[in-house]
Amino acid sequence: MTQRDTLETRFFAHAGSPAVRWRVSEGLTPYPQAVELMETEAAKIAAGAADELVWLVEHPPLYTAGTSAKPEDLVAPDRFEVFETGRGGEFTYHGPGQRVAYVMLDLKRRRQDVRAFVSAMEAVIITTLASMNVTGERREDRVGVWVRRPDKPRLGDDSMAEDKIAAIGIRLRKWVSFHGLALNVDPDLEHFSGIVPCGVREHGVTSLVDLGLPIPMHESDIRLRDAFETIFGPTVIDHPG
Repeated sequence: MTQRDTLETRFFAHAGSPAVRWRVSEGLTPYPQAVELMETEAAKIAAGAADELVWLVEHPPLYTAGTSAKPEDLVAPDRFEVFETGRGGEFTYHGPGQRVAYVMLDLKRRRQDVRAFVSAMEAVIITTLASMNVTGERREDRVGVWVRRPDKPRLGDDSMAEDKIAAIGIRLRKWVSFHGLALNVDPDLEHFSGIVPCGVREHGVTSLVDLGLPIPMHESDIRLRDAFETIFGPTVIDHPG
């Protein structure tokens, strides 16, 4: 990502706005618990009763269905628990080794532009990957962040394979975002075989470890936070009571 790209995707809050709370949960967070907390926090943020929040979690193995999910894309319906969710997108896998960042921001304090917000979220991932010398790329016809795989030619043609390393799915209520992004640090990639991830059949999925980068979760979190602050502004560590 160039300096110009970074400037164009900046989504800073209005001057004088509080720093975004940055919370990291240890262990595996049940998905219903995450949804309940997001709903509560988003409502408080919309009402002006709480500062914005980014919440980092890992989940036990599960599949989520976005508003565009097609039943035929759930290849193994009995493999893991499946949760209906109000975010955009199709089927997604979450599990240990994948960093999920739930992003609860008030776009009224920033820019009320959904497309630009998704682009800014992609920029956070691309900037995070760039700090590890990985080139993440956007695709006009596919949401998320992709990496080229010269070591893995596609079957049936001469083009280079591309794998998805991060997914994005958001929802807005009263211009407050929730849900967010999922970065594959070291998940079990075989678990993705139970779905057609995000409805894309022509490409695979990858992770930092799969790319030869055995980076611990806590280190990827540091890089993710740095990238987030570049795009969205300052954060402060949040210790929930």
